[in-house]
Amino acid sequence: MVVERELVRLLPLARQTGPDADPVLRDKLARAWIGLEAMRAHALRTLAPGAPGPDRAATGPEAAPAAASVLKLLWSRWRQELGELAMEVRGAPSMVARGEPYDLDDWQRLFLFSRADTIYGGSSEIQRNIIAERALGLPRQARP
Repeated sequence: MVVERELVRLLPLARQTGPDADPVLRDKLARAWIGLEAMRAHALRTLAPGAPGPDRAATGPEAAPAAASVLKLLWSRWRQELGELAMEVRGAPSMVARGEPYDLDDWQRLFLFSRADTIYGGSSEIQRNIIAERALGLPRQARP
C-alpha cells in the first residue's frame, strides 16, 4: 500500500529527530499503524466474496459504493492525521519552507495536500450520506 510507505518513511525520521522517546508521540505512531491495519482489514474484507460485515447490509450494486465510501473515509482521515503527525515529528523546522517560492519537502506537502483528500473523490459528507442511505438503509436526506 502506498500509504504504508509514507508511514514506514516517517518511523526512521521519528527515531532520528528524537521525538520517538516521547510517550505521547509514540502512542500517536502506534495509532497510525493501527489505523493502517484497520484500512487493510476493511479492504480485504470488502474484496472477499460473500464476506459478512456491517458494510454488507446492502446487496448487489448497492454494497460496493458503501464499502468504497467507508474505505475513502478511513483513508482520507488517516492521511490527514499522518500529515499532522509528520509535522509534529519534524517539530519547528516543519513550519518553514526550504526556499523560495514555497519549496516544500515531502512531509509539508503531505500535510497541506492531505486536506484535499477529504474533498476529491467525493467529500467526506457525501461519503457519509452514501453509507447512511445505501449501507444502513436510512432515508434520503431532504434536499431543497
